[in-house]
Amino acid sequence: MRFVKTENLKTGMRLARPIYSKEGNLLFERDFNLTPQAIESMKSIGMLGIYILEPAEPLPPMSEEENEFERFQAMNVFVLQEELTKILTTKKQGRMQSIVDAVLKTYGHQSGKMNFYQNLRSKEDYIYRHSLNVAALCALITHVMNVRLEEQQQVIFAALVHDIGKLSLEGDLAYSNELNEEERMQVYTAQTYSCDIASEVFGAAVKRICNQALVAQMDAYKETPEHSDMKMALGAKILMVANRYDELTGMTLEGPAHSRLRAIRELYQREDCYAPEVVKALVSSINIVGPGVSVELNTGEKALVLTENPEDILRPTVLCFKDNTILDLSSKMYADFEIVDVMKTMDNRYGMDAGALQQMN
Repeated sequence: MRFVKTENLKTGMRLARPIYSKEGNLLFERDFNLTPQAIESMKSIGMLGIYILEPAEPLPPMSEEENEFERFQAMNVFVLQEELTKILTTKKQGRMQSIVDAVLKTYGHQSGKMNFYQNLRSKEDYIYRHSLNVAALCALITHVMNVRLEEQQQVIFAALVHDIGKLSLEGDLAYSNELNEEERMQVYTAQTYSCDIASEVFGAAVKRICNQALVAQMDAYKETPEHSDMKMALGAKILMVANRYDELTGMTLEGPAHSRLRAIRELYQREDCYAPEVVKALVSSINIVGPGVSVELNTGEKALVLTENPEDILRPTVLCFKDNTILDLSSKMYADFEIVDVMKTMDNRYGMDAGALQQMN
């Protein structure tokens, strides 16, 4: 699966993901072969590009939940692009409140865990999709932490605009995670502009969230943090965790994304940067290594997760493929065993083998 800009689309290309209108109506189903009329239609509605399948690539599975996620992204990425452009040029917002309301309605009232899907990104849509994802993650976290509505809205506003300054960067600076010190400072300068815009358009509370998260994130790159004594607002802590999780699990220019498990492990290990209570709320919101996920152990064995361990998601009960042995990794007996990573599916996602799980139960 790969991203192709609208101007480079060709007749016969197969859609990897469904195409929705800005109103959320299905326009083209997956596996549809592009026609000249379809390409013109996509150009006319201002699409940045689409995800297509390689000629011999099989159509990957896609759940209803993932379909809805794609629909939400399609409906809001265009609106967010228009809004951020308007804010940059006029320093005034138009429909940002409606985007915040949509994020809260979709992700701010979840009961139980959800599968938070990632998809491919391009230079054209990276910042918009990243910002929407971070906002959605912030909504999930604030719901679990019982954050009051006003503060929920503030952190979601901050998530949507925290990277607006990156739109002024040239080259690959806005999309790369592999930066040297000079390049990192260029990005930092652009993001301080995001904080200024946040203050001018959304007020001091949103600016404080953006600014504190930015300063703390820069500290995370240093051996000796310069602002370790900074008293951070809860919203800033939430934004930091959501932002880093999406950076790690979203597609980058450097290659494949980190798995959900590797991302959570980094957040756990950096308690000096990422508030443990916020990471815990994130883990309580999304599936990381739940039942049905195939994993690799440090012994080299492959296994299927049977039951999740709510006390420590990194130590569930698994079924080894080699000999059908069931291991409860939370037991002291298996203290030396640990999950190295989850196993990838063919289309570079980390999926649940529901059929295999059913057979085991």
